[in-house]
Amino acid sequence: MPAVITAKEVEAIIAKGGDPKNLPADAVLTPSAKDALRDYANARRGAANAGVATYTPGKPLNSKSSKAELEAYFNSPAAHALKEQLCDIGRRLWGRAYVDGNGGNIAIKVGEDIALCTPTLVSKGFMKPEDMCLVDFEGNQLAGTKKRTSEILMHLQIMKRQPKAVATCHCHPPYSTGFAVAGLVPPTCMIPEYEVFASVAIAPYRTPGTPDMGKLVADLVDKHNTILMANHGVVSWSHNNVEDAYFKMEILEAYCRTVLVTAQLGVAPKTMTPNQLQDLLKIKQSLGIPDPRHGLKECELCDNDEWRPGVACALPPKDSASATLDPQAEEMVKAITEQLMKQMK
Repeated sequence: MPAVITAKEVEAIIAKGGDPKNLPADAVLTPSAKDALRDYANARRGAANAGVATYTPGKPLNSKSSKAELEAYFNSPAAHALKEQLCDIGRRLWGRAYVDGNGGNIAIKVGEDIALCTPTLVSKGFMKPEDMCLVDFEGNQLAGTKKRTSEILMHLQIMKRQPKAVATCHCHPPYSTGFAVAGLVPPTCMIPEYEVFASVAIAPYRTPGTPDMGKLVADLVDKHNTILMANHGVVSWSHNNVEDAYFKMEILEAYCRTVLVTAQLGVAPKTMTPNQLQDLLKIKQSLGIPDPRHGLKECELCDNDEWRPGVACALPPKDSASATLDPQAEEMVKAITEQLMKQMK
């Protein structure tokens, strides 16, 4: 049966530097996929007619590439597909109230030492592809009409420290940020998705956007893919794509919310056994996701000593009433009972 090709698949091919003209001859294209192919062809034809350098899909780029090459890439269908992804993730962050005002920022590595990133002073819910910026790993802007995000140095320091990082996402989800403000890493051994996909640590507070802040975060990314930034927010990185970096935020925020709800129920949470957690860590390791617990023995797992929810059940124990009766009251009840029994006889 012929493969059905969607616009999203065409955009993915372009984003990876492939040539969508090399699709199987018998492939069935959806109407939107045909539109995407037409836009790709028109963009290349228009650049050629204007005498502008065109980007060759798959050609490696870096900060030393010529200005014409960088501009050609920045205006190419491949870059446009990634810009659309940045806008899509921005809308998701804003829609879930993970960002407020013009907060939050996102970046995608697109070359040896260059990245696409979101602009400063633009709400993540209302970005457009033409708002995006191209920067080198020192934070210098190489292309784009709007100024790059002021916090780009943190994203770039993550990418420099962790070669596997192809995308980063920073935002301020309320429940997760609450843990960051309290200076607490969420407890473990409660929910499988959190254990498999997230590996969380906390970085001390520094002024946002400074090299010092970026360094403190980057120091943690070899063993953690999601960092709580004290008194600030959260940043995550992915070795897959920008959507996966965003998924880390959803998983962490849902987990933190669940932990806080659990803490209000007045009972100790039922946690996994070390053996059960070890099974999840094996899955995590097979997915290439870092975690400082890889290789530890079962007896060294599930250490939640720092977790102090501060919530206790307001109801007294069932036997507390009899345990706290006044001795004089007991004697009085006994005497009245004896008198009643005599009268009944």
